[in-house]
Amino acid sequence: MWLSRIEADMASGQHVDPKRGRATFREYAERWLKAQSSDPGTRDSVRSQVRLHALPYLGSRPLGSFRPEHIRDWLAELERALPATSYRRVIFASVSSILSAAVDDGYMRKNPCDSKSVKAPSRNMRRVTPWTHAQVFSVQSALPRQYRATVDLGAGCGLRQGEVFGLAEDAIHFDTGWLHVGCQVKIVDGQPVFALPKRQKERDVPLAGQVADRLTAHIAEFPPTVVTLPWERTDGPLVTKRLLFVRPDGKGPVRRTDFNTRFWKPALVHGGLIPTPLPGEKHAAAREHGMHALRHFYASVLLDAGENIKALSTYLGHSDPGFTLRTYTHLMPSGEARARAAMDGLYGTAAPRPDGPTTAQG
Repeated sequence: MWLSRIEADMASGQHVDPKRGRATFREYAERWLKAQSSDPGTRDSVRSQVRLHALPYLGSRPLGSFRPEHIRDWLAELERALPATSYRRVIFASVSSILSAAVDDGYMRKNPCDSKSVKAPSRNMRRVTPWTHAQVFSVQSALPRQYRATVDLGAGCGLRQGEVFGLAEDAIHFDTGWLHVGCQVKIVDGQPVFALPKRQKERDVPLAGQVADRLTAHIAEFPPTVVTLPWERTDGPLVTKRLLFVRPDGKGPVRRTDFNTRFWKPALVHGGLIPTPLPGEKHAAAREHGMHALRHFYASVLLDAGENIKALSTYLGHSDPGFTLRTYTHLMPSGEARARAAMDGLYGTAAPRPDGPTTAQG
């Protein structure tokens, strides 16, 4: 019976060598992480997620012993540790990819993450609530003068934080009214590097006159600084750019974590977005009030002005206009409101006035 089952498994490609089945999730995951060929920033992020949030729970379990219940138990622990469903969903996807690879390599028969009883963390459906104009300019006024123009680039052009810190003087085309987004500063293996924007997607965004004036004033007061960094990888070719923003001492690019701790969060306190920390305590976590909030503000202003989703998606650097629509659809003027306004406009300018008893009496 046993031999028949083994032969049947081998014939169907379902057989798992018992020696391979005894390999632990940790052993296989570490090899899987080393073999990833994605860009260094993504690889570092996945490695950190797996080591912090998967290996402590699943690392010692032999691959051949995995059952759906083990994944369900792990997801329950993950939910207690990480409230953000979107982040849990990313970690779950990484673990599922590792286990799928283990199936392909003959370490286990089935990926337990694919079981019907295992529910992936749901998408974060929380609606974006844009800042008000007053909040944007209050936060900006609380930043050191040399960093106030970062708000103009986020709220006025829709740039991501890394793109703001990687913006070079020659990317701003004052003569044509466009700004080219083709570079960001990101951290790879603990070191800053230049790289293409997220998803390797360069773009051009309209440069409003008022924003251009603010950038001109910033450049006059704080001349761009020459910064040389490797491209994409810590051992990549060196690239030199004249950046609009550098560290307070002028020696190198702005690091996101340092900027957020020293300047951004105190500015959030000034804007009334997070509370003043008690003596000896750190500022409150403010994931929804990171610099990404400026992009939400940018999107809300453009949609309110009647910009279409496809154009907005291009300006934001999204790969899918559908994602832009799902994120910001609740900020779009309602269809029925536009219909009423259109008819009111038509009847107010083109329709003849009624000739009735009231008119005659008048």
